[in-house]
Amino acid sequence: MKRRVRDIEIREEDSVTEIIDKMEDSGGFVAKKFAIACKILKEMILDKDCKRFLSFPASLVSTGARGIIRDMIKKEFFDVVVTTCGTLDHDLARVWKDYYHGSFFMNDAELHRKGINREGNVVIPNECYQEILEKKVQEIVEKEYNKGKSKLPLFELIWKFGKEVGKEKNGKSSIVYWAWKNRIPIIVPAPFDGAFGYHLWLFWQANRDFAVDMMEDEQVLSDLIYNARRSGALMIGGGMSKHHTIWWNQFKDGLDYAVYITTAPEWDGSLSGARLREAVSWGKIKENAKFVTVEGDATVFLPSIMKYLIKEVVP
Repeated sequence: MKRRVRDIEIREEDSVTEIIDKMEDSGGFVAKKFAIACKILKEMILDKDCKRFLSFPASLVSTGARGIIRDMIKKEFFDVVVTTCGTLDHDLARVWKDYYHGSFFMNDAELHRKGINREGNVVIPNECYQEILEKKVQEIVEKEYNKGKSKLPLFELIWKFGKEVGKEKNGKSSIVYWAWKNRIPIIVPAPFDGAFGYHLWLFWQANRDFAVDMMEDEQVLSDLIYNARRSGALMIGGGMSKHHTIWWNQFKDGLDYAVYITTAPEWDGSLSGARLREAVSWGKIKENAKFVTVEGDATVFLPSIMKYLIKEVVP
């Protein structure tokens, strides 16, 4: 009992850094954990000997949080992205078409009859998602195939998409554009679990010599890990993207820095619910690492995290 709880008093002139400091001093619940997370991320990004991972599920990319993830990649806060196939689906679709506000309580049967898909409180008409992706993915893959590129690592194929969408009116709004621009690999361990992968398979139906080389994607992670003095990660949500990040980091004795944002409960035994302290037992996070799990909605936390990092780490 050496550190007393302090009341948060917000002044008009307070900077985001001062507010984060006050949240840490508050001693209270998630506010303190969130403040600690911000400071771990700052230290991780400023550590020049640290290889930095960003992992997240696709659902965020259907929302305005896509812009924050894009800008984290644009500002090169991270060296590699690990995510799900739906990230490519949403990110690419939104280059060409708009998504719309909806509600958690809409009539889903009625939406289905109208050709409208609901993702939480975001709605996506078929022409803004399935139809545009089928047309555009086929066009871009065929263009590369006709250049004689019948086999590519998936991360390189994703870069090809980034380069192509950069020519579009809204191309620079996309995650894949800035990943290509900054040569940051996007690793998708399960590429066929979404529309993007389905359309690759569809192209393969007519071009059986076409292939994506997933072994090369894993080699990217291997090279990154085995050449890293230290490593760190911001992991948003669980599942495959989180696990693939901590899985590879066990081969260098675990992450040195880790921030995990989740809404999942711990008691169901899921990877999404597992707190970072559990990963210590597997050697996926070092015993002496700086890490914290923050319970809550990432769409609420990410704007403040980004504002803090822009203030603290951008020259």
